[in-house]
Amino acid sequence: MKMKTFILVGAAFIHLLFCGLAKAQTNYPNRTIQTIMPLQAGSGVDILMRPIAQKMGESLGQAITIENIPGGAGLIGTAKVAQSPADGYVLGAFNDSILTMLPNLYKKIDYDPVQSFTPISEVAAITFVMVANPSFPGNTAADLVRIAKEKPGKIDYASGGNGSPQHIGMEIFRQYTGAPIVHIPYRGAAAAVTDVMAGQVPVMISALSVVLPHIRAGKLKVLGVASKNRSPLLPNTPTINESVKGYEFSTWGALLAPKGTSPAIIEKLNDALANALKDPKLREQLIQQGFEFVPLGPDHLKEMISQGLVKMKKVIKDGGIQPD
Repeated sequence: MKMKTFILVGAAFIHLLFCGLAKAQTNYPNRTIQTIMPLQAGSGVDILMRPIAQKMGESLGQAITIENIPGGAGLIGTAKVAQSPADGYVLGAFNDSILTMLPNLYKKIDYDPVQSFTPISEVAAITFVMVANPSFPGNTAADLVRIAKEKPGKIDYASGGNGSPQHIGMEIFRQYTGAPIVHIPYRGAAAAVTDVMAGQVPVMISALSVVLPHIRAGKLKVLGVASKNRSPLLPNTPTINESVKGYEFSTWGALLAPKGTSPAIIEKLNDALANALKDPKLREQLIQQGFEFVPLGPDHLKEMISQGLVKMKKVIKDGGIQPD
């Protein structure tokens, strides 16, 4: 009889537990959702995610806040997301550097890009452009290759740091073309852009959303758009591929949750993202900032992470790239 009572009590407890979990998920969200961005304010992903988070919050009926935690090349904020409760109230807004570049750059990090997170969705692709100080004598990516080969080791390029998207984009270009360009790492992309405008370093590759105001002000000139197609924001500017056949580079921003977050919560967040991106004003805003729309959902994001890890492993190994 005692055993039967124990089994009944245990069954009742499990039932209550599952009912409680189901109710929590049904009521989700019932408080503010914190989204950790392990990158600087003003970065491409930061510019991308802020208006989207606001729209998602309106759809969900709860605010979604963005907290920038940029220390340790992004490792600190990312680890914080990985170690957070899997209840849907702490999310990560990451770029592919966090998920595919840094894991190949550092021998030990406090998260696994595949095992530590539950993918929600890729949010958008980030258009990159190769820009130069207006005094730089070349006007295309092919010109950069020619000038660099004429002056081996004398043409520098700036980036936001070793292993940053700006570094990786130009390292792929160097490997692809054989141009003997020299990497000058900065502590963040903003400082790199500032020095290219000042003429301290002649060229770099950057998210279009970051440098577009400076291009329009005449403080930077574009040597080429790194995407497959020309940007509607720069319709008369050729792609890099038009002068250097086969080169293409872009990055992407994504939303992830800690490992173990329930499928019901992931589905709600995906629905909110899809609803946000249907808003005509938001879509136009993103287009005007140089973002490109992509397939949504966790399956596509899983594929992007898997492919990116393989590709970046080769780029980083072949380039001998080391952490700062």
